[in-house]
Amino acid sequence: MSGDMRDRMSAPLLNVQGLNAFYGRAHILFDLDLQVGRGEVVALMGRNGAGKSTTLKALMGLLDGTQGRVAFDGADIARLAPYRRARMGLGFVPEDRRVFTELSVLQNLEAGRQPARAGVLHWTPAALFELFPNLGAMPDRPGGQMSGGEQQMLTIARTLMGNPSLVLLDEPSEGVAPVIVEQMAHTIARLKAAGMAVLLCEQNFHFARLVSDRAYLLEHGRIVFHGELDAIQAHQSADGL
Repeated sequence: MSGDMRDRMSAPLLNVQGLNAFYGRAHILFDLDLQVGRGEVVALMGRNGAGKSTTLKALMGLLDGTQGRVAFDGADIARLAPYRRARMGLGFVPEDRRVFTELSVLQNLEAGRQPARAGVLHWTPAALFELFPNLGAMPDRPGGQMSGGEQQMLTIARTLMGNPSLVLLDEPSEGVAPVIVEQMAHTIARLKAAGMAVLLCEQNFHFARLVSDRAYLLEHGRIVFHGELDAIQAHQSADGL
């Protein structure tokens, strides 16, 4: 392995510096610095309205009003269109799922297919049905006839069909049954074991603690604390949050 390749592999997969985001004239994110390493699960914690989902949208290039540096796999992607970020291996699972309701499970998966990527796990429908047995039991079911938890699984599976090296995962535990939350935690653990990195937006501390290596705490668009999950909880308790 060359020196340049070693440097690239040892550097953070995602390195964000001074990220600011705006909705019109409203300043939403303020000088965010965060990193995600290869094969690492990092949680972005905070209450509703703290700016968690806005952060993921900004990283994916879905907001017009952003400033700052976003480096992914060694490349500055801050000015790239969302589809170009996706082609580089950045996946995004939105909170509102957005499955194709008229398409079957298999057709939804095919809609997310991208070519194999060097050094990244290559996903197929068969592999995803092994990861998500619920989906494997209903390959021909239309997306609109699935429960909320099943749709959440399908959205994650469709994103994985793009063979990402990092997944931006927005509130996967919100609004789904506890048994599905457990399955989600198991899924994230398996993705990490396979070498995938995840940046996870969450309010559910128990869920985040099960799957995350460390966390950032976001309040009013600013990162106010960074560390292990227990330290985050202690900080919140001390502040009465």
